[in-house]
Amino acid sequence: MAFQAPTVSDLRQVAAQLNLKLTDGDLSEFLTLMGDACRAYETIDAMPDFLPAVKYPREAGYRPKAIENKYGAWYVKTNIKGAAAGPLSGRRVVLKDNICLAGVAMAGGTSILEGFVPSVDATVVTRILDAGGEIVGKAVCENFSTSGGSHTCAQGPIHNPHKHGYSAGGSSSGCAALVAAGEVDMAIGGDQGGSIRLPSSFCGTYGMKPTHGLVPYSGIMSMETTIDHTGPMTANVSDNALLLEVIAGPDWMDGRQKGAKAEPYTEALKVSVSGCRIGIVREGFDHPNSEREVAAKVRAAAERFRKLGANVDDVSVPLHPAGAAMFTPIAAEGCTRQMMLDNGFGQNQQGLALLDLRDANAAWQARTGELPDTLKLFLLVGQYGLGRYKGRYYAKCANLRRQLRFAYDEALVRYDLLLMPTTPMVATPLPAAKASRAEIIQRALEMLGNTPQFDLTGHPAMSLPCGMSRDLPVGMMLVGRHYAESMIYRAAAAFESSGDWRKM
Repeated sequence: MAFQAPTVSDLRQVAAQLNLKLTDGDLSEFLTLMGDACRAYETIDAMPDFLPAVKYPREAGYRPKAIENKYGAWYVKTNIKGAAAGPLSGRRVVLKDNICLAGVAMAGGTSILEGFVPSVDATVVTRILDAGGEIVGKAVCENFSTSGGSHTCAQGPIHNPHKHGYSAGGSSSGCAALVAAGEVDMAIGGDQGGSIRLPSSFCGTYGMKPTHGLVPYSGIMSMETTIDHTGPMTANVSDNALLLEVIAGPDWMDGRQKGAKAEPYTEALKVSVSGCRIGIVREGFDHPNSEREVAAKVRAAAERFRKLGANVDDVSVPLHPAGAAMFTPIAAEGCTRQMMLDNGFGQNQQGLALLDLRDANAAWQARTGELPDTLKLFLLVGQYGLGRYKGRYYAKCANLRRQLRFAYDEALVRYDLLLMPTTPMVATPLPAAKASRAEIIQRALEMLGNTPQFDLTGHPAMSLPCGMSRDLPVGMMLVGRHYAESMIYRAAAAFESSGDWRKM
C-alpha cells in the first residue's frame, strides 16, 4: 500500500480524533507545513524493507485430512530439512502456528489470517535448521492465543491424546498433543500467560518457559512485548535442554533481549539434585478449583525430591495469588493495544517488524464477528481500561509486577527452586458444540491460577509430568532464578530418572 498525502478532509477527521479545534483555514495551513513530513514518508515508501534472508529451500506443505490428523493438532505438514549435520540431526520439530515459516501458510488459530503466507523465518526456525533439525509442520493453536483450553481454534478443537474429548490445554494446544502422541520429537510453543506450561500439564509433556528474552521472539506473532515468551516442548528432559541450547541466545532483531547468553543446558542433566533447596509454595495449592488428587500428586513428587537428596520445605509467597490479578490489566490492555489496535507491532519497539503479518492482522476490525468470545472478553476489558482510565491500571501493574518479582526473588535467595502444581486440575472435558458462552470462557481461563505470574516476572518456569489422575497427566511446575534454567533441568532430570511418571 503506497503512501498518500492527506487532504484537508483527512486532516479534519484526524483533528476530531485528537480533539483539536481547528478551522479549515488552519488545516489548509498545516497541510502546507506537512510537505517535508509527507516527502519523508514517500522516501521510506520507496525503500526496500530490511528483512532476514531465508536460508533453506522448502515447499509449501499441505493441510492434512482427518485421517492423518487424529487429534486435530496439525495445521500444515511440511518436510523442511536444515543443515546436513548438527545437534538436532534426525529430530522432527513442529512449530506453534503463530511462528513464521517462510512460504508456509500461517493462521495463528484464527480464520482472519487464513491464506496468509509469511515471507521470513523466525529466528528460532533458522537456528533449528542450522542445527540440522527438520521442520515437519505447523501445529494449530488457540484463536489469537487467547485461551488456556483447546476449544477456541478456528480450525476446530484439539483433543488430548490421553483421553479423547478432553482438553489438550492452550494456547500451544497442537504442540502438546503432537509431542504427547509421539508424532513429533520436539515443538516450539509460545507462552504469555502459561501457554507452554498449561498444555504440557494437561498432556504430560515437558514445557519450558525460559527467562524473558533468553529465546528470541523475532518472527513470532506478538501479544504483548513484556510477556512474550517462546520455548521448547518435548517428551523428555534431555530433548528439552538440547532444544533450548539451540534456540537461546542473543539476536540483533529482538528488542526484548538484555544480552542473555545460552548455556550448555544438557550438562546440567548430569548433576545430582542432592543438596538442592526446593521450596513448596503454599499459595500454589490454595485455589478454589484445586483438585485434591492433583495437590497430593505434586506433594508426593516433592517428597520424591527429598528422597533424591534435595532439601525440601514449605514456603509462603503471600503475593502469589495477587499476581494473577496483576496479569489481567497487563494482558487485557496490553494485548488490546499491541496485538489488536496496533495489529501486532506497537510503538516504542526496536525488534523485527513483520509488515505483511501486520497488514493481514489488520483485517480483524472489519471481521469482528469471527473473533472468539475469549478475545472479545479481552478486548472489552482492555478497551474499557484504556478508554475510561487511560491505561492507569496497566501502569500501576507495571509497578506492582516488580514487587511480585522481588517477592519470588526473596524466596529464591533461600531456595534454588520453587515448586507448585502447574494447573490446579487435570484436563477438563472439551465444551460441547453448543456450549454456553459462560462455559466456553470458563474452560478457557479456569486453569490460570499459577502460571501467568511468571510471565509478568520473567522467571524461568517448567512444567513436568509427575503422575496420573483419572487417566490424565498431572503437571508439576519448577520455577528458578532468572537465567537459572540449568538448575531447573538438573532437578527435572533427576525426577525423570527416579521412575515412570505414568505409574506415580
